[in-house]
Amino acid sequence: MECKNVPIINKTKYAILGILTLMPCSGYDIKKFCDKGISCFWNENIGHIYPVLKQMENEELVTKRTEQSEGNPPKNVYTITQKGKEELEKWMKLPIEHSPERLELLLKMFFAKSVSVQYIIKELENEKNRCLKTLEESLKAEEELSNNERARNDLGYPYWLATIKYGIENSRFKIKWCDETLANISNYKKGE
Repeated sequence: MECKNVPIINKTKYAILGILTLMPCSGYDIKKFCDKGISCFWNENIGHIYPVLKQMENEELVTKRTEQSEGNPPKNVYTITQKGKEELEKWMKLPIEHSPERLELLLKMFFAKSVSVQYIIKELENEKNRCLKTLEESLKAEEELSNNERARNDLGYPYWLATIKYGIENSRFKIKWCDETLANISNYKKGE
């Protein structure tokens, strides 16, 4: 199998630029937004955000100002520049790259015959509980967005709503899959 020399595009850069189109943020605020706002389809590591912000500042895609608030250490707040907006728009118009999912749970499930059934059942129950929590958070986010008049009047509203609905349906699917898989494993064990 031949590996092609395809340039790797740093998607973190575009995630950050996109977030900065919504509001100026510190690196911590960007991480918080990823965790609460887009975690059902995108996540970023805090240790990766800061070097990318530094690089983007060097490329003049963002500007940085230091804010001081009483009782807190100073924080750097980043704002997207016109050049950054143009870079984001250019990337938005590129075809979407297919990136296969890397789901550790499914990888472990595929090779599960080498561990105890109880271990796999515990992992499936943990996954179901994570999905129930994500579903609850997504439903809350959908309600908050739908009740926010300012958001409803924003051109981004249908897109934001679509991503939240994706998270809701994805969580519902995973919960159903966990239930069915747990039942199948239980039934298979009874048939031994």
